[in-house]
Amino acid sequence: MNSTNDLTFDRHEAEVSPTLISRALAGAKRTSYWLDHEHRPAPHPALHGSLTTDLLIIGGGYTGLWTALQAKEQNPGRRVVLIEGQRLGWAASGRNGGFCEASLVHGEANGENHLPKENALLAELGRKNLDEFEATVRRYAMDVDFVREGALSVATEQHQIAWVAEEAEAPGVDYLDAGAVRQLINSPDFLAGARDHDSTALVHPAKLVWELARVCSELGVEFYEHTHAVEMNNAGTQVQVLTADGQITAKHVALATNVFPSLLKRHRSRIVPVYDYALMTEPLTAQQRAAIGWENMVGLADLNNRFHYARPTIDADGNFRILYGGYDAVYHFGGKVRSSYDTNQQTFEKLAAHFFGSFPDLSQVKFSHAWGGAIDTCSRFFSFFDLAYGGKVAYCAGFTGLGVGATRFGARVMLDLLSGQKTELTELELVRTKPIPFPPEPAAWVGVNLMTSQLVKADRNRGERSAFLKLMDKIGMGFDS
Repeated sequence: MNSTNDLTFDRHEAEVSPTLISRALAGAKRTSYWLDHEHRPAPHPALHGSLTTDLLIIGGGYTGLWTALQAKEQNPGRRVVLIEGQRLGWAASGRNGGFCEASLVHGEANGENHLPKENALLAELGRKNLDEFEATVRRYAMDVDFVREGALSVATEQHQIAWVAEEAEAPGVDYLDAGAVRQLINSPDFLAGARDHDSTALVHPAKLVWELARVCSELGVEFYEHTHAVEMNNAGTQVQVLTADGQITAKHVALATNVFPSLLKRHRSRIVPVYDYALMTEPLTAQQRAAIGWENMVGLADLNNRFHYARPTIDADGNFRILYGGYDAVYHFGGKVRSSYDTNQQTFEKLAAHFFGSFPDLSQVKFSHAWGGAIDTCSRFFSFFDLAYGGKVAYCAGFTGLGVGATRFGARVMLDLLSGQKTELTELELVRTKPIPFPPEPAAWVGVNLMTSQLVKADRNRGERSAFLKLMDKIGMGFDS
C-alpha cells in the first residue's frame, strides 16, 4: 500500500468535485462557530493602575480559569486576579473540537512510550480528573452542553481493523464490525470501530470558558481582559508583573499562556505552534440525519497519524450539526503565532473533500463556519510543568490539542507546586520531567516537516514506522496517534 490512491482520504481529494467543495464553503464564516454566539459575554475592563494580590493568573483559557476556580475552592479568602491579553477563551479554548478526554498523556500508546512506569497511574488519575470535571459541571449547574457518551475510534484502512480490535480489549470498550459501526454512524469509510463508553465527554468549548468565568466571578475572582503581561520581575518575597498600563504585585503567579511565548524564556524552545483547522456544517435536515444515523452524541476519530475528528452538536435552535476537523497540522517557519494563519483555504477545501467522501449522503450540506488556530505542541505531546522565582511562579503548557480535560489537572498541579508542599502530583515523573526542546531555526522547520512526511509515509505503508520515526521514538520525540 504505497500508492497515494490506496489511502481513503487521498482518494476523496481526487474524487470529490471542486464545484461541490466551492459551493459548500462559499458562505462559511472564517471564525470559530463556538465563539460566534449571541450570548458571548461582554469583556471585562482592562487593568489601569496598580494592585496587589495573593495569586495572579496570566492567561484566560481553560488552564487559567481552572486554576482560578480551584484556587478559590481551596481557599475562599485568597485574593485571585486573572489577566488576559485579549478576551477570555479567544484562542485554543474557544476554537477546539470540544472533546473532553480522560487521557493526560495523549493516549495510552504515547504514555507508554514516554512514561511506561507511570502510565497506569496516570490513566487512573485521568479518569478521576474527568469524573471531577463532570462533578464540577453538575455542582455549579454549568450550561456547557456536557454529554458523556464516550468516543468511537474508526478503522478506515484494512490494516487498522486489528488496531481497533486491540483497543476493544480494554474494559468498557466494545468492538464494532463494519455493519455495527455503520449502524451507529453510516459511512462507507468505516470498516470497524472501537466504542469507548466512558473516557470521553463532549462540551461546547466556548460555553465552558464562559461558565468557568461565571463561577469564578461568583467565587470572587477578579478579571481583567485586554491586559497583556509584558514583563515579570522578582520583588523579594513577591513577584512584580508589568502590563501595558498597570502593575501587579503578587505572592504567587500561575503562567497559563500555553502556545504564546512564556514570560519564562527558558521554556520557549519547548513549545512550537501547530495550526489545526475545522469545519462546521449548517443544520442537517431530518432526512440527512436519518441517512447517517448518529443518534448518540458521540465523537469519533480515525486511526491515521494525520487523523480526522468529528462530532455532533445541537445548536441553540435544536438543530443537529457536525464538526469535522484535523488531518493537516501546519507549522510555519519561525514558530510565529499570527491571526493570518487562522484561515487556510487549501486545508478547508481538503477537509470538505474528505467530509463528502466519508459522508456521501450529505453532498448537499453546506458549511456555516471554517476556522483554525494554534495548538501548543511539545515534543512529548502532553503537558509539562516548572517552578521559578524561588517557587513563587508556576508554569504549565504543552497540551498538544488534548487540553479540554487535562487543563483542569494541570491547574491542580500548578496549585500544588505553588503550595511548596510535596504531594502525590508534584512527585509524578510527568511533573518532574521536561520534554526535549525543539532546535532553533531552520532546524526546527526541517525537523517538523521531516516528521510530518514520515508520518504520512507510515500511513501509506500500513502504519509501518520508518527508521527515522523509530529513532525519534527512542530519544523521546516520537508520536504514535
